[in-house]
Amino acid sequence: MSHTKMLPGRRAFLRGLGASVALPGLSSMGVARAAAGARGVTASGAPLRMAYLCLPNGVIMNKWRPQGTGKDFVFNESMKSLEGFRSDLQILKGLEQANGWGGRDGAGDHARGNATFLTGSRPRKTSGSDIRLGISVDQMAANHLGRETRLPSLELSCDGVRKSGNCDSGYSCAYQYNISWRSATQPMTPESNPRLVFERLFGGGSRSERNESRAIRRAEKRSILDFVLEDAKAMEKNLGRNDQQKLDEYMTGVREIEQQIEKAESMGPPPDPGVAAPENGIPRNYHEHIRIMFDMMILAFRSDQTRIASFLLAHDGSNRNFPTHGVREGHHGLSHHRGDRSKIEKISRIDTFYLEQLAYFLERMRTTRDVDGKPLLYNSMIVWGGGLSDGDQHTHNDLPIILAGHAGGKFRTGRHLDLKSDLPLNNLYLRMLEEVGAPAGRLGDSTGILKEV
Repeated sequence: MSHTKMLPGRRAFLRGLGASVALPGLSSMGVARAAAGARGVTASGAPLRMAYLCLPNGVIMNKWRPQGTGKDFVFNESMKSLEGFRSDLQILKGLEQANGWGGRDGAGDHARGNATFLTGSRPRKTSGSDIRLGISVDQMAANHLGRETRLPSLELSCDGVRKSGNCDSGYSCAYQYNISWRSATQPMTPESNPRLVFERLFGGGSRSERNESRAIRRAEKRSILDFVLEDAKAMEKNLGRNDQQKLDEYMTGVREIEQQIEKAESMGPPPDPGVAAPENGIPRNYHEHIRIMFDMMILAFRSDQTRIASFLLAHDGSNRNFPTHGVREGHHGLSHHRGDRSKIEKISRIDTFYLEQLAYFLERMRTTRDVDGKPLLYNSMIVWGGGLSDGDQHTHNDLPIILAGHAGGKFRTGRHLDLKSDLPLNNLYLRMLEEVGAPAGRLGDSTGILKEV
């Protein structure tokens, strides 16, 4: 008897593991009405999502920050890709993470930049196991909203994982490779392998059970989607026409992501470049890696598996190069430009690269419909930025912060907002926590709720 014939029934096996493809919110099934009685929803009953997107090494501010303030601002050179999203975002001037500054701790601004970005807390300077920081805004939200969804939060990265060792002038790698912290001593390790993120979203059970599930799928040459497609399609007869279309679009999106991952895996390791080959499922092209992670974040939001996500695009101090934009030198090395015009011009190209990825994400969020019929972007709060502003001087004030999304109609978008002074970035986070129904008296060095947005 063949191995395939000895396998248990696919549906029974997956049900035993609790594996499923979570479906998008469907108004025919009463999802929007049910959501109206839950925490963290908009006035129309759609879930309110929050995402924190972190980029490294600061920016060239005089090419990044818009000209003019209020609604009559002009996008600067690096931000041209965001012109089509003017009405969906706010660019904020005057936010600071004061605990990123060296003070008596001296060097280590890259580690502090990442450590403070979502916590606002000063990291204990140690490269040992006695790390200490503070809870991050996403985890404060997860503590209140986590019971509403299957995953309390989702942590993503395009970097590998480093939890120990000395990464920056006596600071543990835990500070530099994690932006989400469950507690002062427990970082939430992000996942960089799209395959493993996909399995987490669409496969259940323990790691060993998921491995067994993957082995069965390979033996039968079937995908996760194939396993449950019949069950999902059986729902169609009970759905209205709009929901039938929504289900079909959703399933197509899941299939496309799985095919992207399988393509990356099928290529195998690249020729030996003298460094370790990437893990299976990780695209070789950096912008493809970023975008597939964005795609899965959207699927997680759309299916309401989680409403809270963080994404470390690259750790502060990252020395990636950007051949797609004609930059073959390392980012971190270039960031110490000392006024060199050639280096400044190359860094501005890197800034452009990252904002193009944000534009991709915002477009996908804007064209994806939520359970209330509005764009997913309308029912979201998205922070884009980092813990450094000037990578050459290692400054932690006037941070490059973009706040995208409408918070279900609560935010006043379409502005370049000058706050006139250095206010704690955590004041913005307190506002976001308030909007999702997870109010907090204090976060890091916060001084109050930022009402201006």
